[in-house]
Amino acid sequence: MVFLRVFDIIYRVIKKIVSIVCLAITVLLVSCGRNGSALKDGYYSAEAAAFDEYGWKEYIAIRVSGGRIILVDYNAFNPSGFIKSWDMDYMREMNATDGTYPNAYTRHYARLFLEYQGVEGIDALSGASHSYPVFSALARAVLKNAREGNSKTALVHLEEAL
Repeated sequence: MVFLRVFDIIYRVIKKIVSIVCLAITVLLVSCGRNGSALKDGYYSAEAAAFDEYGWKEYIAIRVSGGRIILVDYNAFNPSGFIKSWDMDYMREMNATDGTYPNAYTRHYARLFLEYQGVEGIDALSGASHSYPVFSALARAVLKNAREGNSKTALVHLEEAL
């Protein structure tokens, strides 16, 4: 009788361990597939095909290693190459009216893109809602290049995204 009871306890423990291992494997497989399909290692970029009405051209650049995005740079530059998030006057003006500014919202979107390994689940940030469709279009284009292993900069016509 004691033997059957010990055997039953061992059986239940093994069953729980197997269930936990199966769950862990399932979570791992699902999280690896979040970006839709395998990403090829390398550097990829996408940018707006033209400067916007304010003179900025937004871009996104990523690095993929081990099939996962490990680095994201999202920002904008003007014709002279000046980076939007470095513009202190623009930051003060935008922060006063919108409650955010380029250095904050570009880092926010980049951090979530890295965390989610894609655009699914990322919502527009209050105060930077105009930049969200631009970011989303650029992110989709850079992911497409990363899936294909295409290291040429994708030029995205943003008027379709807005």
